[in-house]
Amino acid sequence: MRIGLIGTGRIGTFHAGVLARHREVGSLVVADADPTKAVAVAERTGATAAPSAHEIFTWGVDAIVIASATASHAELIGRAARAGLPAFCEKPIAVDLPGTLGALREVETAGTELQLGFMRRFDAGYTVARDLVRSGSLGRLHTVRAITSDPAPPPADYLPLSGGLYRDCLVHDFDILRWVTGREVVEVYATGSDAGPPMFREAGDVDTAAAVLTLDDGTLATATATRCNGAGYDVRMELAGELDQVAVGLDDRTPISSTEPQGAPAADKPWPGFLERFAPAYEAELDAFVRMVQGEGTNPCDGREALTALRIAEACELSRREHKPVRLEEIAGA
Repeated sequence: MRIGLIGTGRIGTFHAGVLARHREVGSLVVADADPTKAVAVAERTGATAAPSAHEIFTWGVDAIVIASATASHAELIGRAARAGLPAFCEKPIAVDLPGTLGALREVETAGTELQLGFMRRFDAGYTVARDLVRSGSLGRLHTVRAITSDPAPPPADYLPLSGGLYRDCLVHDFDILRWVTGREVVEVYATGSDAGPPMFREAGDVDTAAAVLTLDDGTLATATATRCNGAGYDVRMELAGELDQVAVGLDDRTPISSTEPQGAPAADKPWPGFLERFAPAYEAELDAFVRMVQGEGTNPCDGREALTALRIAEACELSRREHKPVRLEEIAGA
């Protein structure tokens, strides 16, 4: 199998290494807006560097992996669809609903496959939590708490391009909430704070956010995120039911300590970031993509799933701006 990878930034470089090692990938072609980056990655992985993304579509690849800048995702998804190629794309499809819907229409018209990179669906802890919820081991689920905390803010020039904290960061929590519980979000109430570094205020974004989400069976969920968690990278989910409760992401690398006399101390080596924390999940999602391209598996996260998570993020942004609850039915794109 020959795969074309577009984008050789941090996540693209990681994907290149995974694909180059994959037993079913016989040839890997990489491209980047900066050709020198593609050449460097190709030299490290044994891939072939293409002068630009254009060549990847003309060099006879069997599938496309998109890890380029967010602004290019929708156009590249459409191009892959028109070429009849299955595509894997890092989230988001686009930072807005019109761009997302347009790309999805191209995929549906072409009848091709689009897999989105919501890697938490492939994490062992979330998978076990999902099984426990579905088996009834927790009893009726009444409360879910999701946490995503970055250890340091991204570069200032990234913020205006990110889509904001709800669309860029919390969208992962919105997707995994649906995936683990099997329920849909029907209403949100969200707020945020820009009291941290001034670059967030300048970008019209927030550095910390919280949302209360009501699921269609009455379960209540909270989702919080911050860009300023100096203790370390922290992604967790707590699920509480009438019979039991469990936590995902609580281990000896969780950057939190207890104030109780017999409480656990803070982790000596907290996760530095998302790539380290979710490395096995990133590998598993690409393996699932390769198997899907070969006809050996179904799509584990298609574009419509990404659209639903984005609609929740849009509802949260509207709620934050207008200081009111927002029903998901108010957000276009259903």
